[in-house]
Amino acid sequence: MCGIAGVLSLNPNKTNLFVLKQMTDSIAHRGHNGDGHWINEDGTIGFGHRRLSIIDLSKNGSQPMHYLNRYTIVLNGEIYNYIELKQELQKKGYQFKSNSDTEVLMALYDLKKEKCLDDIDGMFAFAIWDNKERLTFCARDRFGEKPFYYHQTNDAFYFASEMKALWAVGIKKQPNERRVFLYLAYNTTDDIKNPISTFYKDIFLLEPAHYLIIKDGKIISNTRYWDIDLSNKSTISHNEAKEKFYFLFEQSIKRRLRSDVPVGSCLSGGLDSSSIVSIINKVKDSNQTQKTFSARFKDFNKDEGKRIDLVVKNNDVESYQVFLTPEMLVKEIDNVFYYQEEPYGSTSIVAQWYVMKLVKENNITVLLDGQGADEILAGYIGYFRNFFSSLILSDKNKFQRQLSEYNNLHNTKYNIENYFWLHSRFPHLRHRLRYLRNKIVKPDYISQFKSDFIHEFDSYEEPFEYPNNLNKALYISATKRGLNTLLRYADRNSMANGREVRLPFLNHELVEFVFSLSDEFKINNGWTKVILREVMKDILPQEVCWQKEKIGFEPPNCTKVGSDMANQAINALAKNGIINPKHALNRFTWDYYQTSKLYSL
Repeated sequence: MCGIAGVLSLNPNKTNLFVLKQMTDSIAHRGHNGDGHWINEDGTIGFGHRRLSIIDLSKNGSQPMHYLNRYTIVLNGEIYNYIELKQELQKKGYQFKSNSDTEVLMALYDLKKEKCLDDIDGMFAFAIWDNKERLTFCARDRFGEKPFYYHQTNDAFYFASEMKALWAVGIKKQPNERRVFLYLAYNTTDDIKNPISTFYKDIFLLEPAHYLIIKDGKIISNTRYWDIDLSNKSTISHNEAKEKFYFLFEQSIKRRLRSDVPVGSCLSGGLDSSSIVSIINKVKDSNQTQKTFSARFKDFNKDEGKRIDLVVKNNDVESYQVFLTPEMLVKEIDNVFYYQEEPYGSTSIVAQWYVMKLVKENNITVLLDGQGADEILAGYIGYFRNFFSSLILSDKNKFQRQLSEYNNLHNTKYNIENYFWLHSRFPHLRHRLRYLRNKIVKPDYISQFKSDFIHEFDSYEEPFEYPNNLNKALYISATKRGLNTLLRYADRNSMANGREVRLPFLNHELVEFVFSLSDEFKINNGWTKVILREVMKDILPQEVCWQKEKIGFEPPNCTKVGSDMANQAINALAKNGIINPKHALNRFTWDYYQTSKLYSL
């Protein structure tokens, strides 16, 4: 929806209009419909906003927005259930001047303060100044769909939707070498032990499902307001579960179609995006035509054009497709990094960038997409290990039956290692054994680093968790590592093109319900995402609904960079005391190039 920025300080020199405008100008791509700036009478609070108009396109929807002569807000995102919330608030006597979700949020905050977050179905990052209490309340949505970065000094608190807004006002751009080490050693863009950290020193993330309270320029509270309760177990019947899943899924899609500008859909040909496109086709007005947007790759065995065409043919859809080549992908690597600001996984992210560019060219502002389904419904093949671990402890006969069904369906033999049973019973032992092994037999990643660098950062302890049950593995993916990175990719790529992505699978009621179901609703008889397949089997083309393999959004040569680019990156990292060029590992060329951009962005 927008880009937000702000400065909170007891020093009025920190909150002048020039500083705020520098911040919002640097993220102008996030909102091309206008900007706004506000400083309170004391000069201690300054808010800035770039507007991408989606709900209430009039001036009444402009930000920073004020309410009851007490509150001022900057909001990035959408409150999807704002219509229902507004009706309840009006019954309690609240009045509204606009048709925006932003004003509804302020009224809800006035009524419930931090408890307002419990009622919201949305993606958001916002800051509210309360002039009576003299504090600022900042919050981020449950999964982190919308970003919130901040920097704290002795006398000021800065925040923004992107880090470039912080750099624009002189905050130093210094790479965080612990994150550099984790990325090059373990190919992870996360730090589970320090989840507020970024790839830059002294720039931090407000964690998903958290809020901050800031007073006199200082954080006085950092609180988690929501979590997935893994102890909550549903006892409803199979048919009741399917009915409730469909109801919540359809409701989530309907809410995410609320907009005063055109809405389209991403269509990869996979189960998730195809399900969304097909439900939209059922619930949209008869006089509307749904537009879908897809990336294609000619003469590539993983191109999903056949399934895309099946979904398009099965629905009232106007399909737009961009055909990508390796040359096109390499051309935009640096440009995509500028907007991503941190390392990204492969040129699949560049392919997503081209899809967003295609959306922009066709004047669609809002896009629904299927991200999140894999992490809550066990869409990746790796989740079978966690599923089998649970079964081997609880029911060995069922384990053998499920293993047999998997092998028959996929015409293969699932690899059960010798230590599988041991890991299933003692999941932490695997982590400990790997640590001891790395201490005795140095892993090969050690050789690539310069000795001073590796001495400071390597503890030989892998930054991963190895859960022995499916729901725990899904929880880690949805809340700790995996999904958060994909959401960053989607937000930056879409907002770089002035587009907004909405994700129906991340409605929190739907997620909570899925986690309450037994494992067999997610994985059963060799199939993943079982409940989604079952509720969509009479709606989707059968080849789409019952596709066996998870193809993923993978273009050709997805992690390759040219030798010149790789050598340039290795030399840059050597200059900064990180990599020993003589021992650089060829398989890490993409990672080297991405890391080198941290030192040149």
